[in-house]
Amino acid sequence: MNDAVRDHYERHPYPRIPLLAAVRPWDTYALNLTALWARCNGSLLPAFRQRILLAGCGTFSPYPFSIANPGARIIALDLSTATLQRARLHARLHGCSTVNFVCGDLTDPAVAPGLFHLIDAYGVLHHLADPASGLAALAGRLAPGSILRLMVYSHGARREVEAVRRAFRLLGIADPATARQLVRRAPKGSRLARVVAELPEARSAAGFADAFLHPRARTYRIDQLMELLEGAGLTPLLFTHSGAAPDAAAEVERLRRAEREGTIGHNYTLLAGKEPRGAAPPVADSRLLLNPVLQRAVSGFRLLPLRIDGRLGSANPCLDRAARRFLRRFREPVAVERLDEAELAMAKRYCAALFLCCIDGDEPEKGM
Repeated sequence: MNDAVRDHYERHPYPRIPLLAAVRPWDTYALNLTALWARCNGSLLPAFRQRILLAGCGTFSPYPFSIANPGARIIALDLSTATLQRARLHARLHGCSTVNFVCGDLTDPAVAPGLFHLIDAYGVLHHLADPASGLAALAGRLAPGSILRLMVYSHGARREVEAVRRAFRLLGIADPATARQLVRRAPKGSRLARVVAELPEARSAAGFADAFLHPRARTYRIDQLMELLEGAGLTPLLFTHSGAAPDAAAEVERLRRAEREGTIGHNYTLLAGKEPRGAAPPVADSRLLLNPVLQRAVSGFRLLPLRIDGRLGSANPCLDRAARRFLRRFREPVAVERLDEAELAMAKRYCAALFLCCIDGDEPEKGM
């Protein structure tokens, strides 16, 4: 059933990121499971217990996930052997040797069995023959309190890309070289030339093929996505696309209005949970802890402020010298009651950015 998709990625492993391309450790802050677990459950999950599944891992994601979670057990799953080969090479070139690479279909319960605390399915469901069954298969692998990171194509953002994709399919064009030659011959300013030029990933052959020549792709309106999650028993926790409201329910309403007005220009990315226990509020009996990925970012001497691109829907606070000095206090858990009013306001801002984790005061400190 997934042969066409498998064959596509055997020919066009994606994304085609240079093998020497590196990420700064602190740029992976939003992939750290310790921080995400605290955000969604108000408790700590020791690194030695953490299990992460990258479902449809592509050629790149095992590398940043490994950097973000050095103590976790990570399985990188993909249909394509060519994709896994490049993903393995990229990870090993950057010293990441803890990922287990598995070739298989995520809908097969015998592949990557067991329960996981975080599953990443970024850009995967919209390529499945039966997305509902695929999501159910992933939800069945989530332990209570666990998190699914998800990205699907939105109907609004993909409208013109899908029009080009349908045109190529009707013309019987399946080869990137032939399709790109047709684009080069298109009149300047034409719809075809404009759509391709405005899509950054289309600059590479693999990105062009993934956008315009994929054998199976579908788009979602927000209510369709919510129905998909509800059918799998998952709760939307936080939308992470640019400009998203911090409250999931408020963001759903905002997206509904934007869809009616025809102003959606991005795909939908979010964190969903299975039986989430809810975040711990920063009150007197709770404690705050620095996101483990940011330990190096706040340590040592640095002349210039550190800027970390926002990954949770909004811009991050700039880490100048004073901010780094403040965050260094939380390398070990600090009770909220020890902060004055100004410090607590600053801490809440860093909690919203996921730079700080808030955990229940009764949470044991062993295994941190």
